[in-house]
Amino acid sequence: MAKTIKEQVAQCIEEVRPQLQADGGDIELVDVENGVAKVKLKGACNGCPMSAMTLQWGVVNCIKKRVPEIKNVEVVP
Repeated sequence: MAKTIKEQVAQCIEEVRPQLQADGGDIELVDVENGVAKVKLKGACNGCPMSAMTLQWGVVNCIKKRVPEIKNVEVVP
């Protein structure tokens, strides 16, 4: 059975989560709507100056490669 877009995004997040947790951070998928994945950065990632790079190079790249329907990834509070 084919996975939904949200399930595909969640799978990407699960794959990068261990690297974030190793540095004391975490990420949570909040929602997917209209081609936008909304995520929440937690722990050490929340407010970290490197979180923008982590998000872009890890999370966004994985999601956009595997789930072309996703046009953007937003961090929500």
